[in-house]
Amino acid sequence: VRYAFELAKSTGRKKVTAVHKANIIKSTSGLFLDVAREVAAKYPEIEFQEMIVDNACMQLVMRPEQFDIIVTTNLFGDIISDLCAGLVGGLGLAPGANIGVDAAIFEAVHGTAPDIAGQGKANPVALLLGAAQMLDHVGQPENAERLRKAIVATMEAKDSLTGDLGGNGSTMGFAQAIASRL
Repeated sequence: VRYAFELAKSTGRKKVTAVHKANIIKSTSGLFLDVAREVAAKYPEIEFQEMIVDNACMQLVMRPEQFDIIVTTNLFGDIISDLCAGLVGGLGLAPGANIGVDAAIFEAVHGTAPDIAGQGKANPVALLLGAAQMLDHVGQPENAERLRKAIVATMEAKDSLTGDLGGNGSTMGFAQAIASRL
């Protein structure tokens, strides 16, 4: 929770929303919400909002612009991240980050996609956007932005897109098209 507020502070974000189910799962989700409230009190300059997960999912579909940073537990985070991936075009476009005090892991939300492994069908964008998140995290925002711009330019040009994006390109072809724009 503290990381969410520190991230908001360091990136100029204005609001952190704690997504929970403390009304039903009183012990674990209640504890999460108690901790979120304690941490929020130490960051009075950042707006703090509490939202039950059911409503948060609906609000993400209806009015996603109201959110800035969402902090939640692993279970709800998994569900919400897939919902958000659907809002932007699917799992092939969504990176994921699990950031702790001492370690961070960046990934494609869709995981390893074992059903298409080795077939050259996987969309590399989610993993590359995860790499951009990692670059931001390690203090290389310029390189992260270069990578994001190369991805956007490749997608706008419809160059070597994979099947999930309506193209007939391969994983390698799509990745090479992005790399050529770096």
